[in-house]
Amino acid sequence: MWWGVAAALLANVLYSTGFVLEKRALAAMPVVTVRQPARLLRLVLGSPLWIGGSLALASGFGAQLVVYRTLPIAAAQGIFVSGLVLLVLLSSVLLGEETSGRERYALGAIIAALLMVVLSLKEGSDTVSRSAPAPLILLVCVPSLALGVWLYGSAERRARHRHRMPTAGVEYGVAVGLLYGVSSLAIKGVSSYLTTSGLGAAVLDLLRSPYPYLLLFTGAFGLIMSQAALQRCRASLIVPVCTTVTCLFTAVLGTLAFGEALPEDPLRLALRIGGTALAVSVLLAMPKHDPPPKPQPPAPTRELTSHEP
Repeated sequence: MWWGVAAALLANVLYSTGFVLEKRALAAMPVVTVRQPARLLRLVLGSPLWIGGSLALASGFGAQLVVYRTLPIAAAQGIFVSGLVLLVLLSSVLLGEETSGRERYALGAIIAALLMVVLSLKEGSDTVSRSAPAPLILLVCVPSLALGVWLYGSAERRARHRHRMPTAGVEYGVAVGLLYGVSSLAIKGVSSYLTTSGLGAAVLDLLRSPYPYLLLFTGAFGLIMSQAALQRCRASLIVPVCTTVTCLFTAVLGTLAFGEALPEDPLRLALRIGGTALAVSVLLAMPKHDPPPKPQPPAPTRELTSHEP
């Protein structure tokens, strides 16, 4: 079990590092948009810094496979949310992004939520499910994917209004978070096929399941959508929102779909549910808009004297 906690914390480091590196690379690129996916891919694949960030994220997915084989889904999500603290710190140091007082209070709540979830774990008493019915997974995931793509498109249309207050990225974060939530369930499903014997049969069984195809869809659309959103919004806000939505989606629907039981002990149950609920409050505490930029004072003009032509 504690190997799972260590893998979850490692995944947090890899995810936070990957997002910050990608954000820094995107800041030096021309404006990218989901309406030009080929151009977006050409730009990002030509940036060594962006490739380094994407490799860190891919390593985070590998660590996540270990997590889902050793920890219940709900407990894993509570630990994943703690990565927001590191993300905000890295964004402040490496990207120069400032956080508001409300966002700093939210980070304190995240740390408390992490402690509550970790305290709810007990070696040998938590069940870790290995499979879920494919029709149930599709019933959960397909509408969520459609909602995420629609929500992102709506945010894009509203952002194009010239006089609209600049968005902080909450809508983008929710949309991408839904896609990553589906991806998280797919990773959980793939982890159930990991084996050291009968590899060929396991691969064939995996290809007959919906999980690799859900990963392909969320990987392609999530890549394009997240890069465009990262370029125009603060990483220290859009990534926490995305992470919170992903964790909530996975904890609630994943626990139900994979049939994992919550702790029977009342204290551990209260800690597990309370920690997850406290993490969700981060999303509600986030401001919906960034303050408009302060107007710059006009540059002083030098008046011509009678001696100047």
